[in-house]
Amino acid sequence: MTPHDGHGSDQHTAVGHGEHEHHEGGHGAHGHAGPVSWAMAAQATLHCLTGCAIGEVLGMVIGTAMGWSNMATIVAAVILAFVFGYALTMRGVLKAGLSLRAAFGVALAADTVSIAVMEVLDNASMMVIPGAMEAGLGDPLFWGALTVAFAVAFVVTTPVNRWMIGRGKGHAVVHQYHH
Repeated sequence: MTPHDGHGSDQHTAVGHGEHEHHEGGHGAHGHAGPVSWAMAAQATLHCLTGCAIGEVLGMVIGTAMGWSNMATIVAAVILAFVFGYALTMRGVLKAGLSLRAAFGVALAADTVSIAVMEVLDNASMMVIPGAMEAGLGDPLFWGALTVAFAVAFVVTTPVNRWMIGRGKGHAVVHQYHH
């Protein structure tokens, strides 16, 4: 399936390919299989990590402040990471004229695997760093461990995103809507 299949005709009328010719060389795969630079993969991963980090931090802060168990805190952080990750992608494609339903479909296709990989990695990192999950919000260990967890997630997810974009999947489906 190409990034243009199964998303509804409103996407094709809202943004045509001719409007994006100025991206050649800047976005490489452009939603199609082909070579992908590490810079493009890193940019896609950073975009995804931004939404994940907002949700993750919010979930960790809420869970820690409320004295929730590690599992409840992680569940909240993961749910919020997906919510904010999808929201950031949807914000961009909604500006391109897609309907809310179409924008949600693009966000699901673009970010699900990347967010899932990041969430497994950063939560696993938090669990293995001694004392990180028990540290309070005022404890530098909490924030240092969270920073390390995000760095691990970024480093390991970037090659995953590069592979997916090169096959016209993942964040590649968003590129056709960038102006």
